[in-house]
Amino acid sequence: MRRKIPSLQALACFDAAARHESYTRAAQELALTQSAVSRQIGALEAYLGLALFRRTRHGVALTPEGADYARQIAPRLQALERDTLDAMSRQGAAGSISLAAVPTFATRWLMPRLPALAAAHPELLVHIETRTRPFLFADTSFDAALYSGTAEQVANWAGTRATMLIEEEVVPVCAPALLGTRKRLQPRDLATLPLLQQSTRPEAWRQWFEAMDVEAPAALSGPRYELYSMTAAAAAQGLGLALVPRLLIEPELARGELVVACPRPLKSGRSYWLVLPERGEPRPALARFAAWLQDAAA
Repeated sequence: MRRKIPSLQALACFDAAARHESYTRAAQELALTQSAVSRQIGALEAYLGLALFRRTRHGVALTPEGADYARQIAPRLQALERDTLDAMSRQGAAGSISLAAVPTFATRWLMPRLPALAAAHPELLVHIETRTRPFLFADTSFDAALYSGTAEQVANWAGTRATMLIEEEVVPVCAPALLGTRKRLQPRDLATLPLLQQSTRPEAWRQWFEAMDVEAPAALSGPRYELYSMTAAAAAQGLGLALVPRLLIEPELARGELVVACPRPLKSGRSYWLVLPERGEPRPALARFAAWLQDAAA
């Protein structure tokens, strides 16, 4: 059965014209003439039986139907372009890897190690997009995921198998100025200082103080930030104490922007995992990446 799909040239012209709301600018972007863009869009309107643009004093504007159609096809054209670039980048059996990853771990831990991957496996290409929650691999183009969660959460991720990379351990850190003349603080001292909260881990400070057997009435108080990178940046600016995984703040500790306020780390109960779809054996490229990743984590 023949698919009901318009020509890609017509869709590309419509997408560009919809973004610019101008045939002229669309033509410039696509290196076509304005009349060619107009003909393609006219053919698309005839194919759909819809008016996608209306004439205005200043050119053209999307109709409501045109605006709806533009929103629907834009991400699909972008995905098609990514797939095409991915196919063009493949070399023999090496291929490329599409990775979903929690953002701060990808930025702070994985990115600094990618030069080592390139040196060890120059044939591999790793594309990274951020995902923070489990998803169905069958509904995406991802080959693997780097996920932060508990063993129970990973076990409940349907259709997958997971390998633990790093067990998460959090440690209190702050800007050096917050310590004053002291080099280290006792757990009870932290309860009197401003605390920075992680919105995704609202109980973190309370759990830390309980593990230290310290009463901290203000353990849930303080400004909240969504990402560990935000919390670490706020701490570096002297806004308070942050409770973050040490592995995510290695650069700040090395530069002296952050210091460990109290050397009493606590296992958070969460870990960083490599998650693969359960179906079959991974492609050779993915198998090489997984092996390298486990070595890097070890």
